Amino acid sequence: MSSGTPQGVVSQYGIGIDIGGTGTKGGIVDLTTGQLVGERFRIPTPQPATPQAVAGVVRQIVDELQSRPEAPAPDSHVGIVFPAIIKNGVALSAANVDKSWINTDVDALMTETLGREVEALNDADGAGLAEAHYGAGRGKEGLVMVITLGTGIGSAMILNGQLVPNAELGHLEIDGHDAETRASAAAREREQLPWKKWATKRLQRYFSHVEFLFSPSL
Repeated sequence: MSSGTPQGVVSQYGIGIDIGGTGTKGGIVDLTTGQLVGERFRIPTPQPATPQAVAGVVRQIVDELQSRPEAPAPDSHVGIVFPAIIKNGVALSAANVDKSWINTDVDALMTETLGREVEALNDADGAGLAEAHYGAGRGKEGLVMVITLGTGIGSAMILNGQLVPNAELGHLEIDGHDAETRASAAAREREQLPWKKWATKRLQRYFSHVEFLFSPSL
């Protein structure tokens, strides 16, 4: 759909933004399939990654995406995922971004910056919802858990299609250690672990512990 969508007709496309510690990415998403439409657009996350600096980068990305022929209506909502605990749109932590984000109303800041409604979520929660609605978890009853592996370990819990927000399962204690310090992708790289050793000794130990605690359906 273009910005010429008739009034009252909901565009099948939307804009999504992923704010990360090193890069901020955006894309136009087909909301019926969850697939990207066209190429994503990336700008390095500014350093220091303060709220105002990051908001400026988000504005640049949205402006670029909105200029494309397949862009949604210019007053359509924008979804943003962010590396922090997000409660009622407010960041309560700051992972790999400036600590000044703590207690920042991400929804309000980005809504003011973009001039359109914004919905902000924890990045792993966003990945979990996407998997539940468009991926392997689609139509799955019971508890679906999604684990993301990067600098840390992110986690999402979806119960009968509903998000249980801000599950910080990367910080479970296993064998006396914070799990993500031993089993994240960054831990594998830092310790130069072979893939097989990381997967069987570290990651499976973590997954088995999570499965024992929560007994997910998927």
